[in-house]
Amino acid sequence: MQVAVAGGLEASVMTEDIVKPLLDPENFNRALIDLETLPLEDVFEQLRTSLDGLTSEDAKARLTVFGPNKLEEKPENKLLKFLGFMWNPLSWVMEAASIMAIALANGGGEGPDWQDFLGIVCLLLINSTISFIEENNAGNAAAALMAGLALKAKVLRDREWQDMDAAILVPGDISALTGESLPVTKKTGDEVFSGSICKHGEVEAVVIATGVHSFLGKAAHLVDSTYVVGHFQKVLTSIGNFCICCIAVGIVLEIIVMFPIQHRLYRKGINNLLVLLIGGIPIAMPTVLSVTLAIGSHGLSKQGAITKRMTAIEEMAAMDVLCSDKTGTLTLNHLTVESNLVEVFNKNMDKQMIILLAARASRVENQDAIDAAIVNTLGDPKEARANIREIHFMPFNPVDKRTAITYIDSDGKWYRASKGAPEQILNLCQGKNEIARRVHSIIDNFAERGFRSLGVAYQEVPGRTKESTGGPWIFCGLLPLFDPPRHDSADTVRRALNLGVCVKMITGDQLAIAKETGRRLGMGTNMFPASSLLSHDKDGTEILLVDELIEKADGFAGVFPEHKFEIVKILQEKKHVVGMTGDGVNDAPALKKADIGIAVAGSTDAARSAADIVLTEAGLSVIISAVLTSRAVFQRMKNYTIYAVSITIRIVVGFSLLALIWEYDFPPFMVLIIAILNDGTIMTISKDRVKPSPGPDSWKLNEIFATGIVIGTYLALATVLFYWIVVHTSFFETHFHVSSISSNTEKVSSALYLQVSIISQALIFVTRSRYWSFLERPGILLVCAFLVAQLVATLIAVYVHLSFANISGIGWKWAGVVWLYCLIFYVPLDIIKLTVRYILSGDAWNLVFDKKAALTSKKEYYRKDERAGKWHLSHTTLEGLSSADPELVVRRSSSMAEQAWRRAEMARLGELHNWKGHVESVATLKKLDLKGMQGSHSI
Repeated sequence: MQVAVAGGLEASVMTEDIVKPLLDPENFNRALIDLETLPLEDVFEQLRTSLDGLTSEDAKARLTVFGPNKLEEKPENKLLKFLGFMWNPLSWVMEAASIMAIALANGGGEGPDWQDFLGIVCLLLINSTISFIEENNAGNAAAALMAGLALKAKVLRDREWQDMDAAILVPGDISALTGESLPVTKKTGDEVFSGSICKHGEVEAVVIATGVHSFLGKAAHLVDSTYVVGHFQKVLTSIGNFCICCIAVGIVLEIIVMFPIQHRLYRKGINNLLVLLIGGIPIAMPTVLSVTLAIGSHGLSKQGAITKRMTAIEEMAAMDVLCSDKTGTLTLNHLTVESNLVEVFNKNMDKQMIILLAARASRVENQDAIDAAIVNTLGDPKEARANIREIHFMPFNPVDKRTAITYIDSDGKWYRASKGAPEQILNLCQGKNEIARRVHSIIDNFAERGFRSLGVAYQEVPGRTKESTGGPWIFCGLLPLFDPPRHDSADTVRRALNLGVCVKMITGDQLAIAKETGRRLGMGTNMFPASSLLSHDKDGTEILLVDELIEKADGFAGVFPEHKFEIVKILQEKKHVVGMTGDGVNDAPALKKADIGIAVAGSTDAARSAADIVLTEAGLSVIISAVLTSRAVFQRMKNYTIYAVSITIRIVVGFSLLALIWEYDFPPFMVLIIAILNDGTIMTISKDRVKPSPGPDSWKLNEIFATGIVIGTYLALATVLFYWIVVHTSFFETHFHVSSISSNTEKVSSALYLQVSIISQALIFVTRSRYWSFLERPGILLVCAFLVAQLVATLIAVYVHLSFANISGIGWKWAGVVWLYCLIFYVPLDIIKLTVRYILSGDAWNLVFDKKAALTSKKEYYRKDERAGKWHLSHTTLEGLSSADPELVVRRSSSMAEQAWRRAEMARLGELHNWKGHVESVATLKKLDLKGMQGSHSI
């Protein structure tokens, strides 16, 4: 949207021609008329509008001509979108396998392998269909959620100001000025652009261009084709490339050995290559991971956190530092004025008069939190404008940090009242040097008690105009404002620290207020003023490094938007994954810079546009719940990637060894059956029950590849051993009294098929668990899918005879033997997994016996609260005050969060010792026997 400033245009310049309704809008050619350079009255003439705005009928007609005020969206071709799911490196390998089945396999006296070809095509179609449906559903859900976040604009329609979707603005509308992206002074007749923010002042403007016709819309076309590969896509590419390379090595090795050395038949050699291609490619990986993210995004929306970018879930799981606003996030943002504590500086006024002056300098409509708190302190809010006539009102802005009203009282005298930041108000007033010390002392006293201070002053205006500078300002008094912490903030901060997330308070309030709030919430009191970012230490001998200061601080006070941006930047340079909350226009740069920008409930359009996640509910607890959900989603994705790599290795190694050592040819069609059944089971992992990790998560590819290689090799050797026992020994016949099948290749293939199918799918229960798989209950959907898939696999192995697939039924006795064999070789998988983790991290065994996992249910959460409450009580009694038992402290993966927790605990214990001394003094004066008191009486 582009607008021309109309705020200073006088009504006298309007003519009857200007206010006539829109006629024949099709003849209006925006490209031939340079509205930017025309005089303002000519702009109104060309647009057939006036200072009274458009009527609803005119606006509706223009909307059909000019279109909606939003960037052009290319229509989505559903067919191309569906086919797009088959256009990626993993699908290319499968498509190459299908071509191989009907082209290269067409030799050796045999025709094309139509069965394998159709099976591969079916596998591709199944995966693409699932991906298409789930992503389409996720897109529709996201669109519905984002519709609730549509940008709003104040528009003058039918001579009334209305809040409307910005998308329905049309040329000729009168709308609120949106300002510029950088501070630029604008006057009547100037042009301003969409996407910019008003920093100071207010004015009305006429819309001259919308949507793709605006400057922003034209600029968007320049970057429309820009594509940035995200971190998540890079991880998928790395895992996919690893699997493809492993398959390529296996294929090259087989080609070198089978044809020149073993002189295998051409068709059988091709079939062996197909086995590696079909079974080794994790074709379901893009589908499983995208569906998991989509379902996770939907889950977050139910908790009050709308994700504008699904990959933000991955970054939320990795977040280890959260920079949180104080007001509205840690506190209720429900300010109250402590009227009994108002400090009066003007002898001619009382406390009630100070409050009345502040109320006059407040808006009575479209109020912010401070205005509402002051006006509601009056007995009747209407008193704010009673017996006066408002001439001009100056709203709050970040530059002046105050509001002001020019008014005429009942005696006809002109006055100007102002309220705002005490320093700003004090600087206006005469005699400020005489009262400065007292003002600062009271401010400090208020701050130590958690109160914010608000200065109030007034002046006479002898000039009797709103532009007159007026007489000297007189400082009237200070108002104490209190914003109480949210009831759940202290507990939420504790949970965050236990999860390895260091919470730093970022506030514009005074340092003393920040420390008091941090003390109450258990965040610690290691707070610094924003000015200390470039300060020296106490001795002045060394420069305190800014990055160390930011890392060690529990928060910063007196923060400006540029400080927020700098804090995020430095933390990112220190390799932290940073989340930043914000709600205002000035928070947008920091929200955009942060790894996870979080726009809190009630935030401005600019903040929501810059954020990755938009909260619909207030408080920090929503963010911590989102962290837990994100970590659960991440665990599902990580579990699957380990599984996918393991299966690739087990297929490549296992069947390559069988083909190269014993020249055994496993039927590729049966690998297809395994893949199809696996896909059906694996899709349910997106809704699996998992425990979020107790610390920040990140993609550790070395752990994924190492675990996959070791487990995959183990499973491959288990299959090779099974084949050797069946074909070259009589072990099963002797101990289980089954008939020999060693000479029947078809039955050997059926038995091998069942063994590979069972152990491959059972592996998901190992990779999905952090510790022992038999102790972590999986989701019922996953269990049911596994049982159904393996029932089908068992029935195929027991009964089905397919000559083209070279399989024949083995009967129930052999099926039981195979199940028992798989169960025996399943047991060591957990030990192998934990051993690999131990080798890589060195602390796996601590994790095995560590029962302090992230909380996943309210039931568990309340049990932990009860335990924590008992521990707290036992450590805070008068006779039993001591430090925390390290055995009861949750293990923290983030050293930064642990240090913050220790600082908060030291501050808490110090406070308790102070209280202990106070209580003992009172007890001595009252002659109370402390030893006779019950131990349950806490401080």
